[in-house]
Order: sequence, then C-alpha cells, then structure tokens
Amino acid sequence: MHTVAVLALDQVIPFDLSTPIEVFSRTRLPDGRPGYRIRVCAERPEIDAGAFTMRVPWGLDGLEAADTIIVPGIADPAAPLAPAVRDALRRAAASGTRIASICSGTFPLAAAGLLDGLRATTHWTATGPLAAAHPGIEVDPDVLYVDNGQILTSAGAAAGLDLCLHMIRRDYGSAVAADAARLSVVPLEREGGQAQFIVHDHPPAPRGSALEPLLAWLQDNLGSDLSLADIAAHAGVSSRTLIRHFREQTGTTPLQWLHRARIRRAQHLLEATHHSVERIGVQVGFRSPTAFRDRFKRTTGVSPNAYRRAFG
Repeated sequence: MHTVAVLALDQVIPFDLSTPIEVFSRTRLPDGRPGYRIRVCAERPEIDAGAFTMRVPWGLDGLEAADTIIVPGIADPAAPLAPAVRDALRRAAASGTRIASICSGTFPLAAAGLLDGLRATTHWTATGPLAAAHPGIEVDPDVLYVDNGQILTSAGAAAGLDLCLHMIRRDYGSAVAADAARLSVVPLEREGGQAQFIVHDHPPAPRGSALEPLLAWLQDNLGSDLSLADIAAHAGVSSRTLIRHFREQTGTTPLQWLHRARIRRAQHLLEATHHSVERIGVQVGFRSPTAFRDRFKRTTGVSPNAYRRAFG
C-alpha cells in the first residue's frame, strides 16, 4: 500500500494539514481496499498548530519508508528550517521519494534546496517573497500546482485539494480520483493556468435546475454537430435566453460547457480505449482532427497523444 507521510512543522496551518489526511485516507480502490496509508510526522511529539497544540504519533523516522511526503503550509514562511527536518527531506529526495507541498509549505522545500532549478508555485501572496529569497527557483504565480515529477508544489489552501487529486490520478487512474473528488465534495472544475487532469463522471451541472434535462441531452449527444441555435431549439428558447440561463446556472456559455464536456469524454476514451486520436475526435463531436487537438490542448495543457502517454 502507498504510504503518505504528512510532515507537520511548527505553526502548521491546520487546513493545509487536514487536506491530505482527509483526501488520501478516504481514497478507495475499485475493490474497496484503501489506496493509502497515512502517517503524520514531526520533529517533536508536540507541534504548535496555532489555535491548538497537536500530538504527533510519528517522528522524522516515519518519513523514511514513505512513498510520498507532503509538507503543509506554515504561518511564517520565513521561519528557519530545523537542520534535522532539512536533512530528512534531503535524504528522502535523494532516495527518490515523491515530495509535495501545499501553500507556503513550498518554503521548507526551498530551504532544503529541493527546488533549485525547478519551476514552483505557492500562495499568491507569497510568490514575490519566494522568488526574492530563492532566485534559483522559477516561481510561477499563475497556476494551481506544478508537477515536476518527483517534486510538486501547490498554491493556496484549496489548490492543495487539486494537487492531492492529481497525485491520486497519477497513482491509481481517473476513476479512483473522481471517486475521491466526490467524497471530498470539491468543485468538479477549477479555473487556473495549470492543466487539470482529473476526469469526472459529468461536467458541472446544477442539481434540480431547469437546465438539468438539457445538460443530460447534451451529454448524450456529444458526438453530434451542435450549434448554439440547435441547442436553443431543443430547449425551446431563444439563443439569447439560453445564454443568459447558462450564465446564471453554470457560470459559462452553452458552447463552452459543450466543449469542456467533449474534452472530458475524450480524456476517458484516450485512457480506456485504443482508438486513434482522429477517431476519438469524431466520437466527441469534432469534425476536424486539428480542431480537436487544438481544443484538447487549450483545455488540458497537453496534446491528446501526450495525455495518452501519461495516463493511458
């Protein structure tokens, strides 16, 4: 079983600490077995968590057998990193352990020298100080998370959820990640500069709204050549009214919703079938392979072939 060690430092932010514990501990494989074993580790048995003091069951030796180490954010990013913690992180990195940070947890990774020469992110209010303190890091303030393979970093608190789901997706595939997303009750779609690889069962749809039957119809007809006028005619309203209702109830336009649903279906087909990219494009409603590839890359950040290599 995959072991996740959550490293609690003094002044740990409780929200950041609980995010990986909750998300990974609730992850279940298709046969019902837990996907992860969780350890909370610290340098000392008691850690200052701001509003309370926390007793931690594992010392730094708990990091040694971990497959993944997660460093949650801390209230004072400029706080010096204890030598024992620094050395433990360096040993883990040298042994190939996957190491990720949430929010200002990027700063301890930087202090340990694990981000030198890499692209990284952190909470938007701290990207400037991070770049100033560590000029060897390519700080990207515009993304939810950065995946460098072994080392991953995420932005503010909620982005930690995205990062955890991304790692679950890497470890066990889209179906397990989608199930973890539902159990964590997180938004089905996040806007941001980072490609979101999590594949959910359905695009965002307001439960019980007047649009729900139309969204179900669109989902059933993703492969059809649908225009705005076609969708409005099926709904029995004018195009202008349809756009207004979509804006109010989904936060997007009918065609944007349709494109995102098509790309989500394409992600599933790229993972679950051996169909050619051209065939999948047609199956999800794109008449031109070029248009499909362009839309897929704009939505996910990678080409269909690259996505299949990563997740097929």
